[in-house]
Amino acid sequence: MNGLCIVAALLVAVFGKDTFEGDQVLRITVRDEDQLHRVQSLSEVERFQLDIWREPTDVASPVDIRVPFHSLQAVKDYLETQDIQYSVMIKDLQALLVEEQERMKAAARAGEPRTTDDHDYTNYHTLSEIYSFQDMLVAENPKLVSKLVIGQSYEGRPLNVLKFSTGGDNRPAIWIDTGIHAREWITPASGAWFAKKIVTDYGRDPGLTAILNRMDILMELVVNPDGYYYTHTSNRMWRKTRKPNPDSSCVGVDPNRNWDAGFGTAGSSDNPCSETYRGPSAHSEPEIKAIVDFVKSHANLKAFVSIHSYSQMLLYPYGYTNIPAKDQAELHELARKAITDLASLYGTSYTYGSIIDTIYQASGNTVDWTYNQGIKYSYTFELRDTGRYGFILPANQILPTAEETWLALMAIMEHTNKNTM
Repeated sequence: MNGLCIVAALLVAVFGKDTFEGDQVLRITVRDEDQLHRVQSLSEVERFQLDIWREPTDVASPVDIRVPFHSLQAVKDYLETQDIQYSVMIKDLQALLVEEQERMKAAARAGEPRTTDDHDYTNYHTLSEIYSFQDMLVAENPKLVSKLVIGQSYEGRPLNVLKFSTGGDNRPAIWIDTGIHAREWITPASGAWFAKKIVTDYGRDPGLTAILNRMDILMELVVNPDGYYYTHTSNRMWRKTRKPNPDSSCVGVDPNRNWDAGFGTAGSSDNPCSETYRGPSAHSEPEIKAIVDFVKSHANLKAFVSIHSYSQMLLYPYGYTNIPAKDQAELHELARKAITDLASLYGTSYTYGSIIDTIYQASGNTVDWTYNQGIKYSYTFELRDTGRYGFILPANQILPTAEETWLALMAIMEHTNKNTM
């Protein structure tokens, strides 16, 4: 056993966390279909234990892969012998994770916040801290915010939804969710900022005030609480849910492949060990079934926005089929306006379009299902960045990410408010 492996084993034994000593994230650029197929085949070699951050989909798009230290030389040798170009995006993943943890520990030493004004929106937070934030926000704004518990996760954690409402029954509503993929920490961090922004700006910002005077906003900050908790306690790079899979040692389902929209077709995996494992059946995961039941019982949702990272994209249906959505022209134009508004703050460039044309084929995804339920304005965000840090976006980018994304959300929400009954 080499030195790095010994260090990693000791750290796991002492702290109970998976470590990524010496792991690198490689960006691979292919020049033709043959090289693309070779990279796709490489990504499926189980002994390498590769973690695909950006999938090999087409010649024009780069591929980002986290390569464990024990596979690093073999993978690089293969790429070089096949004349496939690559660069090192992250030289030592564990070094970034140590920086991230040290910043969180330093923030924790400041003590627990007593109000949402004291909440540190510039740092990442544990699940319990997010739950506390939600409770404080409700307590401080009882006439505007309430907390709905729409179900329980597999491990028994509450699935909390913040409801922003100025009163009335069965009002038209806009849904926003974050934290569906556990390792995408920037999304619930941004979601907390959005929640505070709503209570701060209502009555001050004419656009938001007009929305809330007619519509409700529903926000689920952590769709996948078991997975999110696990990223803080055991494996920072965990993506899926945490329900065991029968007859497999591999745990969890990709919650963004578990919806009944093209379920089981190309764009997901039937292998429980895959990061895109769709699960045994549509809506098999309690976290997804809870949203499905809520959407069906509410029956008056007008927009549904599911927020992921990374890649800087704004996507609309479909992902499971290349048949255009019947509202594609309007969805495309609204996406263009939203990313233009987003870019106006810091110049951050987003691409936009249908899922299948812009990123890859993805069956069983959230917004394909919500669109098929009649929720016209169904969108998926992929937040910062484009790969320099990937899922380990530094905390100093939380505020600018949230601020710019809010402008795009407002464009979608204002359009929804003006164009729905």
